[in-house]
Amino acid sequence: MPAWCSLDTLQPYAHTSTGATVKIIQMLQHFEHLAPVLVAAVSLWATEYGMKSIVGEIVREIGQKCPQELSRDTLGAKGFATFLTELAERVPAILMSSMCILLDLLDGENYVMRNAVLAAMAEMVLQVLNGDQLEEAARDTRDQFLDTLQAHGHDVSSFVRSRVLQLFTRIVQQKALPLTRFQAVVALAVGRLADKSVLVCKNAIQLLASFLANNPFSCKLSDTDLAGPLQKETQKLQEMRAKRQTAAASTVLDPEEEWEAMLPELKSTLQQLLKLPQEEEIAEKIATTETTEAVKGRIHQLLAKASYKRAIILTQEAIGHFQGSEPFSHMDPEESEETTFLNLLGSIFKGPAASTQEKNPQGSAENMGPGQTDCKDKPSASEPETSRGKDALVKQEMLVQYLQDAYSFSLKITEAISIISKMMYENTTTVVQEVIEFFVMAFQFGVPQALFGVRRMLPLIWSKEPGVREAVLNAYRQLYLNPKGDSARAKAQALIQNLSLLLVDASVGTIQCLEEILCEFVQKNELKPAVIQLLWERATEKVPCSALERCSSVMLLGMMARGKPEIVGSNLDTLVNIGLDEKLPQDYRLAQQVCRAIANISDRRKPSLDKRHPPFRLPQEHRLFERLQEMVIKGFVHPDPLWIPFKEVAVTLIYQLAEGPEGICAQILQGCAKQALEKLEEKSNPQDDPKETPMLSTFLLMNLLSLAGDVALQQLIHLEHAVSGELCRRRVLREEQEHKTKESKQNVSTETTMEEEMGLVGATADDTEAELIRSICEMELLDGKQVLAAFVPLLLKVCNNPGLYSSPELCAAASLALGKFCMISATFCDSQLRLLFTMLEKSSLPVLRSNIMIVTGDLAIRFPNLVDPWTPHLYARLRDPAQQVRKTAGLVMTHLILKDMVKVKGQVSEMAVLLIDPVPQIAALAKNFFNELSHKGNAIYNLLPDIISRLSDPEGGVEEESFHTIMKQLLSYITKDKQTESLVEKLCQRFRTARTERQYRDLAYCMSQLPFTERGLRKMLDNFDCFGDKLSDESIFSVFLSVVSKLRRGAKPEGKAIIDEFEQKLRACHTRGLDAIEELEIGQGSSQKTPSAKKQSAVTRHQHLTSAASDNDFVTPEPRRTTRRHPNTQQRTTKKKPRIVFSSDESSEEELSAEMTEDETPKKTTPIRRASTRRHRS
Repeated sequence: MPAWCSLDTLQPYAHTSTGATVKIIQMLQHFEHLAPVLVAAVSLWATEYGMKSIVGEIVREIGQKCPQELSRDTLGAKGFATFLTELAERVPAILMSSMCILLDLLDGENYVMRNAVLAAMAEMVLQVLNGDQLEEAARDTRDQFLDTLQAHGHDVSSFVRSRVLQLFTRIVQQKALPLTRFQAVVALAVGRLADKSVLVCKNAIQLLASFLANNPFSCKLSDTDLAGPLQKETQKLQEMRAKRQTAAASTVLDPEEEWEAMLPELKSTLQQLLKLPQEEEIAEKIATTETTEAVKGRIHQLLAKASYKRAIILTQEAIGHFQGSEPFSHMDPEESEETTFLNLLGSIFKGPAASTQEKNPQGSAENMGPGQTDCKDKPSASEPETSRGKDALVKQEMLVQYLQDAYSFSLKITEAISIISKMMYENTTTVVQEVIEFFVMAFQFGVPQALFGVRRMLPLIWSKEPGVREAVLNAYRQLYLNPKGDSARAKAQALIQNLSLLLVDASVGTIQCLEEILCEFVQKNELKPAVIQLLWERATEKVPCSALERCSSVMLLGMMARGKPEIVGSNLDTLVNIGLDEKLPQDYRLAQQVCRAIANISDRRKPSLDKRHPPFRLPQEHRLFERLQEMVIKGFVHPDPLWIPFKEVAVTLIYQLAEGPEGICAQILQGCAKQALEKLEEKSNPQDDPKETPMLSTFLLMNLLSLAGDVALQQLIHLEHAVSGELCRRRVLREEQEHKTKESKQNVSTETTMEEEMGLVGATADDTEAELIRSICEMELLDGKQVLAAFVPLLLKVCNNPGLYSSPELCAAASLALGKFCMISATFCDSQLRLLFTMLEKSSLPVLRSNIMIVTGDLAIRFPNLVDPWTPHLYARLRDPAQQVRKTAGLVMTHLILKDMVKVKGQVSEMAVLLIDPVPQIAALAKNFFNELSHKGNAIYNLLPDIISRLSDPEGGVEEESFHTIMKQLLSYITKDKQTESLVEKLCQRFRTARTERQYRDLAYCMSQLPFTERGLRKMLDNFDCFGDKLSDESIFSVFLSVVSKLRRGAKPEGKAIIDEFEQKLRACHTRGLDAIEELEIGQGSSQKTPSAKKQSAVTRHQHLTSAASDNDFVTPEPRRTTRRHPNTQQRTTKKKPRIVFSSDESSEEELSAEMTEDETPKKTTPIRRASTRRHRS
């Protein structure tokens, strides 16, 4: 319906508000899209024509709607909600008077109406109840609205919670939130970060970002920086308060008040003295030279000291001594002696003005001159100082409160950062983008922990989601590409300084991610030339800088060279002079970074077939390789720990860029071995006993073996990538030339061979080249004539004698070198596998076990058929006592299993145990593994039975609470109904083979964690006999009751009957045992005998037989050789208690023994084929 049509419809009713109200309500119920037009009409009538009452009437009609009716009529509810929300935006002041009518809608079931009422409250807070000059009533109304909004931040509906956070975001952005509520709303937002709804989490992050951007405290919110000033100012406030209290205590009290305080005791003392004889009293002497003023001073002091008796006696003496002097001469005969003494003492203590005023209050005022004022009305000299001190105290209290609020706010933001950082790798793209934007803002506001989030977002640069990748790039653009500075050079200096901070203590992965980001910036020309110029100046020391700053400059240049190789390629000689010069001592850290920077000018990937030009290589005589060779050989004899990583990078660079790199590396190996022999000869003294064998220094042996291992691995990579790629390139060029030659001939035959038609010519050639490379690796590299073969005996001697060569560093280097040598040849690998796995099992060094785990993982990918029989030993490292080994084993097994390099057996339960590892990083690694495994078809579903059996095994399982934690995670991946039904049936059958009460409870818990449907419940009813006798256990019974309550939540009316039947069976079996079920079924059968019931019982019996047969999937039968030798064994064993055997456990416990003799070496070599992409697609 068009807008003009609705206005024409309302025109006849405009003169009567009642008719218009009814018509508006009807139109809102049936035409949701008319709400904006009706809002415009109503607001126009209310503002321009003074018909404000129509707003109240419409609101009253909406508020009187039945909540049940609104929950059923979703279309009408949406119309009413849109109307109220937009009306609040237009005329909030008019609508506010009718808000009390709408409050009942907040208790209704329809969340849309709740959202509308809350949005109306927010509009009133923003437009009407905003500012510091509000009256008390308006302030109370605002507080009530804000309280309601905060309360609905915990609403049962995620849409309402999300809407509340959005409304608070608007309120904060428009600075309408009172400061007294900052902490409460921030706490609400932090709490909502753990919400199950992704939408709520996203809006909570947005609200916290708004708090950061609009916080009234500071532009730098570092809790460590705020803690110092807060402590200092708090101490100052305490000192000011203590000083004020001391000053108040030392201030002289009003004489009148003091006199009133001492008067009762003074009266009592005076009465006693007047009754006693005069001779018993102690006389107070008055000197003849004393004046009346001196005596009055003495009496005042005595009264102040509470020496009332002496003061009275002195007063009596003064009356006799100064009969004609005031005030002692004024004696009224009509007054009693007690009254006379009290008046005299009071006049002395309070002063003459007080006594005069006391006697003649009117006259004293009249007798004052124009220049005289009353002493009580005259301000004292200390009053201005007191006023200033009070103002200073108030200001200090306000300052401390401000610092306290800022400190509390920064603590809340820090708490939020620790939670938000865990959401960095959520599956929802929008949440990840919000997290990235939040960390950018937190970093800009100087929150120290934000740097952790900025670093943690780096791996997201590899995300497959373009939005996430672009968000990371934008974040680093904001943080690093736009620094503050007056000139281009100042900006470049700030940019380099910020990037250098990221490199401090950065891991290899972090550096690779940062390299990818800088490569992107360089390719898009987003980095100014001034940045590259300044980096070269720092690298060449034209600008004063430290050694670490120089090294970081070379690193950044190398990262940028990936985007533009000419950055380094045009200055290659300069880099060689920078890091590979001949000065001593050598800076191996700088030389290592120079090598990495130079390596970026080469294409490290395998050459493509469409490239017609040869890959970039430098001649062997180039100065770069001369300097590298000299530095490696000279540094070999010096025990510098930085030499090992440098020579690894140097060898890699030689194989990447040099023509004939094997010749250069052979010279390096020969030079280092020669120096080692010279050192050995120096230690062998001719005068010593010839039987004593001279020993080589440990670090020399370690350096030599490590160098040999690096050369062996790089030689293999060189053959399989560079040489193979070059052979392919030359073959393609040769074939193209031959093809052109054939085309030039006139008598070209049009016939083609079958191989050419099928496109097998190139494939055959590829196989031929691959076979050539493989034969070189197998036959030649470790042949006795090659340089590498000379190091094999030494390497095996060190690895076979850990007692003789006990240095941890030497053992680690030797094990890695042995693994690299094994990568070359399958024959050599097969002969040394037992040694490797013996070291893996027997070594007491965690670093050695961790290294060998990595080596065996690489070997499993290169030679899967050789390593497959040793797979149980790889799984065994997942329970290694060392944290480092468990983490490495988890990483290796994750890669091998997800790449289908090892068979996934029941031993994958060891990966499941890592879910409860005390180290959070290892537990997160295991969770990530199962997340990825859940995407590979039915992998987890197929493994669950064996995992349950192993983990609930009383001999080798885990604790019950740990079992619950593991299975709750694993069963969350079961989402298909068919999988649930099958697991229900199998778990029910497992009750019959379980042996202990613990296994019964574990099976019951697993069933309770499955996502039950009506069909799953029917499966459970069909197999009720399997677990019915276990329901006497209270814990098992309570678990099944939880299943019933879970089913009732989303049950349809037609499904409630079967749920009631199941619960009735549970309770009957729990109270009276399994016999009660038979009685219950007999009772039901006698009352209702139908053909469907008979059919159902037949189906049930059939399903029992089927499920019993399907239990063979879980119980592995005895080995075949046993049944052949003892044909009657099966009959005898059926009488015994059933024993649980794991179906996919193909190896016995004896295989886990570390005693690996020759007969224990695995002989089974099951071929493992790499999964093709076609099979995955199918």
